[in-house]
Amino acid sequence: MNEQNLPADDLERALRDRVELGMPATIARLSDLVRIPSVSWDAFDPAHVRASAEHVKQLLEDTGMFPKVEIHQHEDAEGRLGQPGLVAHRPAREGFPTVTLYAHHDVQPEGNPETWNTPPYEPTIIGDRLYGRGSSDDKAGVLSHIAALEALRDVLGEDFGLGINVFIEGEEENGSRSFAPFLAAHADELRADAIIVADSDNPDTETPGLTVALRGNTTFDITVRTLEHAWHSGMFGGAVPDAMLAMIRLLNSFWTEDGSVAVEGLITHSAEVEARSEDEFRKEAELLDGVQLISSGPVDARLWYQPSITVTGIDAPTVANASNTLSSEIKVHVSCRIAPGQDVDAAAEALERHVREHAPFGAHVEVSNLDKGNAFLVDVDGPAAQLMLASMRDAWETEPAKTGIGGSIPFIADFVREFPDAEILVTGIEDPQTMAHSPNESQHLGVLRRAILAEALFLARYQRGEAAR
Repeated sequence: MNEQNLPADDLERALRDRVELGMPATIARLSDLVRIPSVSWDAFDPAHVRASAEHVKQLLEDTGMFPKVEIHQHEDAEGRLGQPGLVAHRPAREGFPTVTLYAHHDVQPEGNPETWNTPPYEPTIIGDRLYGRGSSDDKAGVLSHIAALEALRDVLGEDFGLGINVFIEGEEENGSRSFAPFLAAHADELRADAIIVADSDNPDTETPGLTVALRGNTTFDITVRTLEHAWHSGMFGGAVPDAMLAMIRLLNSFWTEDGSVAVEGLITHSAEVEARSEDEFRKEAELLDGVQLISSGPVDARLWYQPSITVTGIDAPTVANASNTLSSEIKVHVSCRIAPGQDVDAAAEALERHVREHAPFGAHVEVSNLDKGNAFLVDVDGPAAQLMLASMRDAWETEPAKTGIGGSIPFIADFVREFPDAEILVTGIEDPQTMAHSPNESQHLGVLRRAILAEALFLARYQRGEAAR
């Protein structure tokens, strides 16, 4: 029997068995990749990111599925050379569709090693989790693609018709600064009918999630000045507005009394969400006793479909260095999440207008270092989206959730711009206990196995034309 014509039940069973048999090798290769401290931030040694890229290149070459696998670096808009990313391209046979698989091999810094229960770059299995920086975000995404491709190859045979492109980025954790030039340079090699982005999460370890909404993001600095230089607070305090007072008043104007965003021009997206217990959410967020939630409406609507503003940094005298002086200048860094459906340029204009209109006491304000990423909405009725939901349902043996994410993946907008006709599917290998970006990051191995199977099922069915039915 031609294995590409296997009955649907036999195909699923064969892929399930192949993924299960491959898990020990998948975990071992993921562990090897975790050992490479591929932090892409500017202050860290880029040689580690290069080593990680070379390692992933070898993994892709070992599949035997690609005529060539190449590492590339491209300059960003400011002329800075980006970190190494990988491109692999297997052309489709005539009449077959093409899928592009995305993940990233760079990681966040480990932070204070003393806050880790295990060494950050020594993969450690405890129970059903593999601990280590990047074990989930997003080296598990890299291995989920590779393992799914290997299952597809071994079940269908090496001559299957589906086109496969792979793009493994090297600087997602550093803002994907050269992402757009990278896509433009390799558009012909990465163009596809569907794009799978394995860099999101699932509602829990037993329920798969297809991310259908991402908030956009704009970040910027605000500098407030009121004096030429600092003065003794006893000499002028009470009559002269210092920069700290002005900054506090300005920042407070961002929110209403209940913590909702109060910036005119920022919108809220309207979509239904399932009810979630606020008590359960409080526990998940580890709120301290007596601390209230902010804003209003269903919890997930607040997280996925409403704007939010967070002050993430302040340049001001520290408590240890505080003196009795009026500050002449204060600087803060602000992050604003933009609701799906709003153009980020319009949101950024609304925020800057608000800052200038709400500067108290005639304080001088400056907005600088503006960075923007658009929000994203998925057409869940698209054929590839429907096929992915079905594949998740079969792999996880439960109904998948269509979820939003309060965070942002700005490079999705670059995919949309470069490949407007492609269906973009944001899938996940994380769960609420993954602790991505935090100490003690881990990957749940059961989630990894089911994510691999769901992708393998999707690829096999997509190349058989099931998305078009």
